[in-house]
Amino acid sequence: MTGLTLRGVTVSTTVDDPEVCDRLVKAAIEERLAACVQVTRDIESSYRWEGRIVQSRESLILFKTTSDRVDALLERLRDLHSYDTPELLVTPVVGGDTDYLAWIAESTAPEHPAST
Repeated sequence: MTGLTLRGVTVSTTVDDPEVCDRLVKAAIEERLAACVQVTRDIESSYRWEGRIVQSRESLILFKTTSDRVDALLERLRDLHSYDTPELLVTPVVGGDTDYLAWIAESTAPEHPAST
């Protein structure tokens, strides 16, 4: 893929409900907003919320996508997320295997209807 600028990013969020987790993962893949999604279940989170220290069990979700698709992914995650203020963090990929990054770009490219 000579001349292709690949700008991979990862987006992370957490959820405390397995059904919400599955809904986020399914939407991201089906809608080509992420090429790959990884879920780490049963993590312990501690944070300050509404003046209290909270500890909870959550799942960490990592979405592999491109900078071109990140805004659409963030919008969709906000729509489907159960939290009032979800963690939605975007981390740029500063390097990696060129073939893998190309696969991410190909897998997240919007589908175009076939010409007739």
